Amino acid sequence: MEWILALALGYAFGSVPFGLIITRLSGAGDLRAIGSGNIGATNVLRTGRKGLAAATLLLDLAKGLAAVLIASRLWPDWAALAGLGAFLGHCFPVWLRFRGGKGVATTAGIAFGLAWPVGLAYALTWIGLLASIRISSVAGMTAAIVAPLAALALGEREAALVLGLIAALVLFQHRENISRLLAGTEPRVGSGKKG
Repeated sequence: MEWILALALGYAFGSVPFGLIITRLSGAGDLRAIGSGNIGATNVLRTGRKGLAAATLLLDLAKGLAAVLIASRLWPDWAALAGLGAFLGHCFPVWLRFRGGKGVATTAGIAFGLAWPVGLAYALTWIGLLASIRISSVAGMTAAIVAPLAALALGEREAALVLGLIAALVLFQHRENISRLLAGTEPRVGSGKKG
């Protein structure tokens, strides 16, 4: 029963569409009608409001972190599953007909919650690639792959298993981006194009 509660708690946290809420409250319109239609920070950036994008990123990260930390207090054996629930909630929120974000920022929060060195490896990979090549999808997918490897290297086997599953789902969520990367048409951050 505890694992179901942990998964449900994570899903509830993850399913809060902060990007959509923030853009609507700020008068920027319906985020789903802008750019890629995604509810994450990269698409919020396409509104031209960097502050809103930063707030979305931090809040999406925070909901993954909160799900893991709260579950670790309530059901210590199932904290990682709460992280998976948060990821699923963000990507497939019931309130938005299961059409959410791609989970990159939420995964960062999950990684920090499970083991801060893993979160640090994730963040350094993500930020480093984003700053150097300016392709959001490559930075996010690479960071997602690095996280379970870092967890495994640190002996965090349960975290590695869950983060490995999340990494596979992150790649699935980026399938259109992968097609554009192969075609050489994936936009860079700041280009204003869809992605």
